[in-house]
Amino acid sequence: MGILETVKGPRDLRRLDAGELSRLAAEIRELLVSSVAKTGGHLGPNLGVVELTIALHRVFESPRDPILFDTGHQAYVHKMLTGRAGDFGTLRQEGGLSGYPSQAESEHDVIENSHASTALSYADGLAKAFTLRGETGRTAVAVIGDGALTGGMAWEALNNIAGRKDLPLIIVVNDNGRSYSPTIGGLASHLSSLRMTQKYEDALGFVKENLSKVPVVGAPFYDALHGVKKGIKDILAPQAMFEDLGLKYVGPIDGHDQEAVEAALRKAKGFGGPVIVHVLTRKGQGYSPAENHDEDNFHGPGPFDPVTGEERPKPHSWTNVFSDEIVRLGAERPDIVAITAAMLHPVGLAPFAEAYPDRIYDVGIAEQHALTSAAGLALGGMRPVVALYATFLNRAFDQLLMDVALHRLPVVVTLDRSGVTGDDGASHNGMWDLSILQVIPGLSIAAPRDAVRLRELLGEAVSIGDGPSVVRYPKGAVAKDTEAVGKIGTMDVLRSGEPDVLLVAVGSMAEICLDAAALLDAQGISATVVDPRWVKPLDEALVPAAAEHKLVVVVEDNGRVGGVGDAVARMLRDADVDVPVRTYGIPQRFLDHAKRPKILAEIGLTGQDLAREITEAVARRSPVLEDDPASQV
Repeated sequence: MGILETVKGPRDLRRLDAGELSRLAAEIRELLVSSVAKTGGHLGPNLGVVELTIALHRVFESPRDPILFDTGHQAYVHKMLTGRAGDFGTLRQEGGLSGYPSQAESEHDVIENSHASTALSYADGLAKAFTLRGETGRTAVAVIGDGALTGGMAWEALNNIAGRKDLPLIIVVNDNGRSYSPTIGGLASHLSSLRMTQKYEDALGFVKENLSKVPVVGAPFYDALHGVKKGIKDILAPQAMFEDLGLKYVGPIDGHDQEAVEAALRKAKGFGGPVIVHVLTRKGQGYSPAENHDEDNFHGPGPFDPVTGEERPKPHSWTNVFSDEIVRLGAERPDIVAITAAMLHPVGLAPFAEAYPDRIYDVGIAEQHALTSAAGLALGGMRPVVALYATFLNRAFDQLLMDVALHRLPVVVTLDRSGVTGDDGASHNGMWDLSILQVIPGLSIAAPRDAVRLRELLGEAVSIGDGPSVVRYPKGAVAKDTEAVGKIGTMDVLRSGEPDVLLVAVGSMAEICLDAAALLDAQGISATVVDPRWVKPLDEALVPAAAEHKLVVVVEDNGRVGGVGDAVARMLRDADVDVPVRTYGIPQRFLDHAKRPKILAEIGLTGQDLAREITEAVARRSPVLEDDPASQV
């Protein structure tokens, strides 16, 4: 039996000696690689925090001392050490372990977080609650890293934490020099300079090891040398960034020396107030394909060969289409600049950065800054394109509203992974944008149905000069191209029919709507399928088209509340068109993780489900003739 199999909870770690802890770390890395190779997931970050997580659970008593991971994708090892190692083969699979902390899985998962830079604020609140309730002996522990310190919210929290000297709070800075890709910015440069002072830590370690053998004078002499060493580092690479805030600072510590990390954490715990513990780790540690992967150290690979590290081939994706087109547009328009929030490769901007290195800005995990910086670029005569995952736009709503739209600035926001994303669970589904963006005056929203339309609509978006625009598209393989058979205003008619049902297909829902229309035909119900292309503002030609039909059905890959369906219904009401409107979309709840097709089937967004619902809706509205034999049944 391996050592990991004997660890049923954190308490079991405290009986292990140094040799056993080393073997445990090796077993954890082996399980990480073998499991993520099958399921995909965040491998690199977790390989880097093995010794750190072991030390955390030996020093602190989870869940009494809550350990909060920012971002939550660093919590795989934490899951293993809190009794879930046996289930790790189910990672990110339907009904299995989540790729992020999950309260439903364990009492040790205090928060469910994957949007970065939040853990310090959670920890601040928890520590204040412990103090107010007189719960002495409890400590809140926040592990922040993998780029999360580039987020402004983390510094808002640090500012408040530093003002309370009595808070029982430990902040562990997991400094691996990266987020997805190498972390950028002044903060990152400063932390990098601290990483370069490791030679002083090595020298101190040598002295400590030898002087500790000297009776009586050993420990005091070590403390004196530590003070000298700190003075040297303050000259060459000052950690005043933290200490000037009034926060005690310990480090930097070799994050792969479990004993050293544990000693630093115990020292920090003994201070009795807020402490920064600066830990240096290497993303991908212990697995050479990840260590040597320049792009992102296997930050979040899909399934791969565990021996070679080679990922399985991926289909041509929506991201690939955007990536190619933004490079082409960049050649045509020297005013186009691109902005990413620490996700250069995931959103497809790496080729643009290679082609136009002076026109790309990675702002770190700082979506708010990204939007307002884009506003400044637009004011200065540039045409910025901000590429985000749809779920992360939520964090920059105010900036898009007040800093961009209020000034009618031509900023383009592209939203990758809109709608149901699947494997990463509730926090990553991009199901909110079509609702929250409806309220922004002067904003245009495009939803392409296929690769051709993505290229067309992106080109149209960068040509809009009097306000912001958004282009949204889903995760995964790009849909097959579907050509229009006609036009209604600016809308594409994808299928013509008799005036029974007008099916309004939003973006990637076009193929599903065409499937539903074919099934409706078999029931004697004719459906006209239209793709609006631009879903905000809606084309006024939709009004007379709807008036000619008995039922209007809107299908969108977004929450049903406040989305395109509601906008269509409002447009028809305002025009005194009484045709009924039915909206099909994502229910307003947090969805469990599973594959995208499985989730779409569960929430009724398939051709068959839509055909059945529409058939029943039409039947309820059809007059029953007294002489119809069927009416007598």
